[in-house]
Amino acid sequence: MSNKNIEIELGQTEEALVEAEDYSKRAQWLRAAVLGANDGLLSTASLMMGIGAVRRDAKTMLLTGAAGMVAGACSMAIGEFVSVYSQLDIEVAQIKRERSSDRGAERNLPSPLQAAGASAAAFTVGAGVPLLAAAFARDYRVRLGAVVAAVSVALLGFGWAGAALGRAPPVRAALRVLFGGWVAMGITFGITKLIGYSSGV
Repeated sequence: MSNKNIEIELGQTEEALVEAEDYSKRAQWLRAAVLGANDGLLSTASLMMGIGAVRRDAKTMLLTGAAGMVAGACSMAIGEFVSVYSQLDIEVAQIKRERSSDRGAERNLPSPLQAAGASAAAFTVGAGVPLLAAAFARDYRVRLGAVVAAVSVALLGFGWAGAALGRAPPVRAALRVLFGGWVAMGITFGITKLIGYSSGV
């Protein structure tokens, strides 16, 4: 094999490795976004179901869900910012050590603000599903049913997407996420109902 052919093969191998690395990074970001949206969906829905167990009016339920959405998005953003900033400090220190030993290489450094914004946005998108479902239902039972139905569809979608990005069996993963969501909402509703009944609320 000639040197020219070897150089071509090496170049193709390097390009394939770069493409695989880029895909891996994109998949990680997308999977994190799906998980963040799933967190927003389930935590907000469970909170709304919990308050719905003791309060029948739509205003209280919607305000509780909105407060949960804002608090959760802020919490996710701050947590992601701190985490990525810590990672950034480590990578910057590593780059300085490599440059001092003439082994420096180009790196794509993570952005704490970008990560925080993406995390908050994903959480907000997920949290918006139960809020929108409850906003258009005046009857108490219809409202609870609408929330459960909308959240169930979204759980299946997020579970499927997360499995596809992680290259796992999508059907089983989607059903697992759906079952976990039902358990979380059921436990929250039941315990809150019990507390409200025992305390006379």
